[in-house]
Amino acid sequence: MDKRRIGTTALDVTEISFGGAAIGGLYRACSRDVAMETLQTAWDAGLRYFDTAPFYGFGLSERRFGDFLRYKPRDSYVLSTKVGRLFRPVPEDQVPDHSYVDPLPFALDYDYSYDGIMRSVEFSYARLGLNRMDILFVHDIGAYTHGVEKTKLHFRQLMDGGLKALDELKTSGTISAYGLGVNEVQICLDVLNRAPLDCILLASRYSLLDRSAEAELLPLCRQRQTSLIIGGVFNSGILATGPVQGAHFDYQPAGKDILERVDAMEKIAAEGGYPLAAAAFQFPLHEPVVASVLTGTAKPANLTRNLELLEIPVPPAEFARYDPYTVVQALG
Repeated sequence: MDKRRIGTTALDVTEISFGGAAIGGLYRACSRDVAMETLQTAWDAGLRYFDTAPFYGFGLSERRFGDFLRYKPRDSYVLSTKVGRLFRPVPEDQVPDHSYVDPLPFALDYDYSYDGIMRSVEFSYARLGLNRMDILFVHDIGAYTHGVEKTKLHFRQLMDGGLKALDELKTSGTISAYGLGVNEVQICLDVLNRAPLDCILLASRYSLLDRSAEAELLPLCRQRQTSLIIGGVFNSGILATGPVQGAHFDYQPAGKDILERVDAMEKIAAEGGYPLAAAAFQFPLHEPVVASVLTGTAKPANLTRNLELLEIPVPPAEFARYDPYTVVQALG
């Protein structure tokens, strides 16, 4: 599988990467055996960039990634995890509900400070059982997760000490790159206008359906030589399922306007002779600043099906037909 460079670092990642939320039990339980089988399917398909986080299953995803990768040659893959949440043990009946099924028995506290990030790294080492991680992402900092007022506090923590911790970890060789792992554009602009970042893992904001990143973030990333890793290419599922009953967009049931836009997109794909999901999966890779596209699932068959979308020809000229203005015009 082809690789692309992360920013100005010496780190290369496969164009398609594997995200670990689902094998941490997001929305539905995932057994260890199925998690290992899914990770092996990703490995056999040539994926060599793996992304996890302490938040995914409250440590469960990191443990599973570590178990799988422990016996792989260390220089044969790239691993990223995240900082910003610290976990503490609690009784099983006090484990908070964050949409993970059967998570490990912990509760979380947000901490984007120097000490918080350093502690998070130490905890991740222990959960992974590995002695190296390549990329650290500051996880879910921004109003999308915290609201406006708490974001001010967390942003100040990051600016006053968190970024210093990340820079020290990179300078010492503990990590090779760092950035943000978020679902929103504004916090990326706020941080990138104040500090250099090697990369940003951005979910759901650079897709056929949601172009939020195009106007300001993509040009700024090009200027700053900051790579993007794109997640959520199906926008919570609707670009894979189509505008069916119960389709989801941005983690909730899709509204009428979204259903109508996706219906128009499906017609464009049908005219071109390819499934809409293939165009959605391939779209971000036509942007040079994008280093990798994440796919995450807890089912080997689903992973294989997603990867098969890469083999379906979608002529580059087709993507212009999905320009938001063009799609709206098609609605009449």
